[in-house]
Amino acid sequence: MVTLNILPLLEKKGKTKYWLYKQLGMSYQNFNRMVNNQTSSIKLERIEVLCQLLDCTPNELFLIRWE
Repeated sequence: MVTLNILPLLEKKGKTKYWLYKQLGMSYQNFNRMVNNQTSSIKLERIEVLCQLLDCTPNELFLIRWE
């Protein structure tokens, strides 16, 4: 299972979910689903912006859990 590692990256950067929400400019419902790993897809453009904002690579942004 692939999940987003957004919350630990935000904490490491000293930023809040609200800060990221304002930076992304997306609806709160979609943002909340994304942050809580309740979405099945994410646009490549969104991945790029997340990496820029969180100063990370896609390898750091995603976690893979083998079940």
